[in-house]
Amino acid sequence: MKSYLTINEILSRKHFENTEVIAGKDGLTRNVKWVHVVEVINIKKLLNGHELILTTGLGWKENKALFLSFLVQLIESNASGLCIEMGTHTSNIPQEVINMANEHQFPVILFHQEVAFVQITQDIHSLLINQQYQMISDLESYSQHLNKKLLEINHYEDILKFFQKFLDVQVVAFFDDDTIFVPELPVSERSSVLEKIEMAQHIPVNSIARQPVQILGNQFAELVILTKHKEINEFDLLILDRTTTALAQYLLRDLYVEEKRRMEEAEWMTDWLEGHHSNEGIKEHLAYIEPDLKLNGGVVCACKLDLTDPSSTLDRTYFKLLFRTIFEQQGFYVFSIEIRHHIIFILGNKRTIKTWKPRMSEGFYRFNAAEYCQKLKVSSISFGVGKFVKHLSEIHMSYITAKETLVLQDKLSKEGKSYFYDDLHLYRILSLINRHSDLQEIVMEYLQPVIEYDQKYNGKLIETLKAYLACNGSKQETAKKLYVVRQTMYHRIEKLENLLGDDFMNSEKRLAIEFMLLAYNYLNMTERNEQISSYEM
Repeated sequence: MKSYLTINEILSRKHFENTEVIAGKDGLTRNVKWVHVVEVINIKKLLNGHELILTTGLGWKENKALFLSFLVQLIESNASGLCIEMGTHTSNIPQEVINMANEHQFPVILFHQEVAFVQITQDIHSLLINQQYQMISDLESYSQHLNKKLLEINHYEDILKFFQKFLDVQVVAFFDDDTIFVPELPVSERSSVLEKIEMAQHIPVNSIARQPVQILGNQFAELVILTKHKEINEFDLLILDRTTTALAQYLLRDLYVEEKRRMEEAEWMTDWLEGHHSNEGIKEHLAYIEPDLKLNGGVVCACKLDLTDPSSTLDRTYFKLLFRTIFEQQGFYVFSIEIRHHIIFILGNKRTIKTWKPRMSEGFYRFNAAEYCQKLKVSSISFGVGKFVKHLSEIHMSYITAKETLVLQDKLSKEGKSYFYDDLHLYRILSLINRHSDLQEIVMEYLQPVIEYDQKYNGKLIETLKAYLACNGSKQETAKKLYVVRQTMYHRIEKLENLLGDDFMNSEKRLAIEFMLLAYNYLNMTERNEQISSYEM
């Protein structure tokens, strides 16, 4: 099942009986894709790589500098080797050429008798073309066998073993929590192989190839192959590509089945979110799901998902699958349930509590960057993350705060936006005040003179007040921030003092005014969202 020829194999053909390898013997395992007859010096732009070059040396004759230049071009173009017919135009090979060829493991082969280059090219090309046809046949055969295996296997390791047996290479599969070697290697050899793979990330070598296993736009694993006595060729790469695709399909099928199973646990999940389960009951249920699962607290993320096609259940399933795939890579065990047109995720923490929030932030970053989100026909997504709880029996408290955070998302200014309940601070107080009293009336009690002045004169005193407070009362910094001259700044501050009182920068009154400015923005955002909702209806 080979789709290539090595120089060693070509040397065993009938036209190569009287040849001598004078340099680059370590490169005789190089692959050859084609054979060219070349008698010109400027060759670099004419090569694509892996060509065996036949020449009489007419281009350089006995000029050593031209010979070296020619050799450099071949090496830089990744040619496979150089065959020279001695006697016609070349009588000797300079030592500098031999040294350079040895340094780059570039084979230089001499014909000591006159040969018919046309017969060589016909022989090798017919062999290569036949092997190309064979490659296509072998590739199709491998794909069919692999697809059949996907219906029979019980574990993805069976795919890796079939892959390894077919190519006869060392296979290494990297998963988030495991590294698999096929065939198995002793611990001492594993370290050496992993070191080679790590080095190949910085300095690529032709004996190592790698390809990620992509699921829903995210890297779920990585397959690496290593060879000992040959270069990795196109056929190997095509087989690697087919295998990673098959592995992704198998893993996706498992994830989809798992997601469907989780959907069937909706009743138990609802009771959990309502606080009806004890810590012992939760641990018992989780042990049934996954015996070795250990969770260190958890948090609830509420999601409002608007789909362009409301009847589509497949989109929602894949949406949850994408979310789970990303956040499990960040150290969470994810449960999901749909409640009243919302998707609720419970994220059990598998790592240290200190890092839960940065890991969730990284998860949201990856989720928003995923190309697959666009394929789900999602027009609008809102998330609200509740407060983190150390005991899983308290998850209902995280659920309540997650719902409150989700409601607040539509009322936050761009500067105040956050997925996390912990970050909302004053907005939580504003929401509470707004529910139990007339927040508009309280705001007007403090800011009415300034608001009315801006409305009457089309002024910018509210904007100036915000900037002035943000700059801690520095007129110079405020003028620079608002791009106004100092005289204009002085005039506006004087007007604010007239409207709010000379003491508006005193600590307690200043704190109240800053809070009321935040409340003013909050009310404006709420009113704007209500108008948009009314217009859409």
